[in-house]
Amino acid sequence: MSGLDAIRETIRRDRVFDFMLDKTLPAVDVSHTVLLYVEGLSVSFDGFKALNNLNLYIDDGELRCLIGANGAGKTTLMDVITGKTRPDEGTVYFGQTHDLLNKSEADIAELGIGRKFQKPTVFEQLTVFENLELALRMDKGIFSNILYTLQSHQADLIASVIDTVGLREQIFQQAGALSHGQKQWLEIGMLLVSEPRLLLVDEPVAGMTAQETESTAELLTSLAGDRTVVVVEHDMAFVRSIARDVTVLHQGSVLAEGTMDEVQNNPEVIEVYLGEAP
Repeated sequence: MSGLDAIRETIRRDRVFDFMLDKTLPAVDVSHTVLLYVEGLSVSFDGFKALNNLNLYIDDGELRCLIGANGAGKTTLMDVITGKTRPDEGTVYFGQTHDLLNKSEADIAELGIGRKFQKPTVFEQLTVFENLELALRMDKGIFSNILYTLQSHQADLIASVIDTVGLREQIFQQAGALSHGQKQWLEIGMLLVSEPRLLLVDEPVAGMTAQETESTAELLTSLAGDRTVVVVEHDMAFVRSIARDVTVLHQGSVLAEGTMDEVQNNPEVIEVYLGEAP
């Protein structure tokens, strides 16, 4: 089922038809500490506007879900935030003071922004522990690696992350022998040992079993607070299970924001995804 079909099906299944005609979503609350500030962001590819004057504000410690049909701009937005794509115009700030548009991908990662892609990219010939050890934030120079010895605080960090992602029993197992879900958790763990402040997670439960999906929901909700977590996902049941705030993207812009119930009952969302007015 495509992302668009999933949204349509969720709206059909869950929405209530008794909303007020003048119902509107509350204005974006920026009274808290805004960690990620995106304003007026536009990106074009060969005349196609992947992002169109997009505005987005995400608070420190927040768990935010981004949903929308394929082509809505979700991946392009994350590409811009991580420095992979340069926008035509707009502003992207991290932590109030860091202008991400003037920084390289490596510099952005060093600031504390980690990204997990849909397909897990772990070193399958190495153990779980070795994967996490490689992902530690440290000097990657050749001489540093030659002289490298794992410090006690680094070992403590790895141990803590292993417990967080639920892979203690697999600690010395080769990553290639893990299940699909366990590989996803290991990759999240590899981000966590670099101690990011912002985690961008793309379709974390694609291909997972029901039990793995439930465990992933628990993992991501546990990470919010100490970190800011932004999740892109097409599985609407999963989004409902973790969502505190949801942003709907459509044609490169923010269509609606709010709780899952507010978004599903929003007249504009209903009209776009079901083709009918309230």
